[in-house]
Amino acid sequence: MEQKQLKPARVFEQFAKINQIPRRSKHEEHMIEYLRKFGESHHLDTQVDETGNVIIRKPATPGYENRATTVLQSHMDMVCDKLVDVDFDFSKDAIQTYVEGDWMHAKGTTLGADDGIGDAIELAILDSDDIEHGPIECVFTRDEETGLTGAFGMKPGFMRGNYLINLDSEEEGQIFISCAGGINTAATFSFEREEAPAGYFFMEATLKGLNGGHSGDDINKKRANAIKVLGRFLYTESEKMPLRLAQWNSGKMHNAIPRDGKVVFAVPADKKEEVKADWNQFTTDVEDEFHVTDTNMQWSLLSTEAQKVLPEAVSRNLIRAIQAVDNGVLAMCQDEALAWMVETSSNVASIQSSEKAVEVVTSQRSNVMSNLTNMANSVKAAFLLAGAEVKQGDAYPAWKMNPDSKLVKITVDAYKKLFHKDPQVLGIHAGLECGLFSEKYPHLDMVSFGPTLRNVHTPDECLYIPTVQMVWDHLLEILKNIPEK
Repeated sequence: MEQKQLKPARVFEQFAKINQIPRRSKHEEHMIEYLRKFGESHHLDTQVDETGNVIIRKPATPGYENRATTVLQSHMDMVCDKLVDVDFDFSKDAIQTYVEGDWMHAKGTTLGADDGIGDAIELAILDSDDIEHGPIECVFTRDEETGLTGAFGMKPGFMRGNYLINLDSEEEGQIFISCAGGINTAATFSFEREEAPAGYFFMEATLKGLNGGHSGDDINKKRANAIKVLGRFLYTESEKMPLRLAQWNSGKMHNAIPRDGKVVFAVPADKKEEVKADWNQFTTDVEDEFHVTDTNMQWSLLSTEAQKVLPEAVSRNLIRAIQAVDNGVLAMCQDEALAWMVETSSNVASIQSSEKAVEVVTSQRSNVMSNLTNMANSVKAAFLLAGAEVKQGDAYPAWKMNPDSKLVKITVDAYKKLFHKDPQVLGIHAGLECGLFSEKYPHLDMVSFGPTLRNVHTPDECLYIPTVQMVWDHLLEILKNIPEK
């Protein structure tokens, strides 16, 4: 499929423009300015709130003036991840896309379709003069990926609509009507480095090639977590010999399953051959354990230069904490109709070393807020017992299903009419900004859907092109059927 044949052309034209704009989380200034100028150049009411969220209002087309106002919403930032050997600067370089069959990819980086394709759909509607719709508010929130900063900072009254369509879901044919809440738990191990004991031998262990993925959508797929895997090896060796850590780096984003990692450690020189033998057996065992989900594991254990190490107690406690802390699915939903869906989970997302500290970032999710608190407390307790300083971010709420939703009925009926089949109406374990909107705008009737994406938050992210046309057609049909005020 050639780039020029991408349909709907107006959406992919906007997506191409968006991918020229640096928009990593917390650094969306260029995107905010682009959206502001876009709205003003189209002579539309355009506002930027103090948090950096952008709203562009478009009046109803003739004959639809009495319809209720519909909010179309997406987030403007993207997860920035790349292959380790790719030279790319997300603060200035444009995403390089290519098409392979029916899929759009990026060259060695995240594609940014999460949620750039949602932004593109909104801009295409704002740019069109041949679409039937009532009053529309197009809302672009900032920093969804690393803190929901835009949704947290949005004040009541910024949006005025009655119905909200979130364009941040990743499987065409699925309509989401609820989502999980979440919280981040970060642990800091502080120390003064010291010289390694005399006669110690330094080794560098690396793991890469894991599939990783989204820590909400993919947490139930039994994929390997690079931090937990390396932590397992360190734990078994530290129980057998006096091992000292020097560096441990893995993972980048709080909402991604880490796919690679590297650890530098030291052991008594007379133990190095034992460590090598253990490594060979360990890697074989782990590859067998994940022979379905992670088939491209790449391992390396090499000697390396000596350097200062963490104090003995800090090394021991950090390794034990990573071994102990929960990771993966804690509980599935108890309701029979939702028994397939993850209720509560935790993800050990990143570990980063500096001269005087090691910071570990984890994220917890749940559709049941009391169990979210329980899960976060369990993670916090494990790190506190290990002597770390622990901080937790602001929890964001779950979005509860509205059994009387008019918008859900309109959305389902429109899908059946267009595609002659039933969509799936679901909850999602990932967090959506709809949870925060439901607190600040309790009157809002909301749904979420979008085109099919795969491997989001990783350099393997790709967009299934035919589903963009389907979502576009579906959205236009919904807009024609929004009820009167």
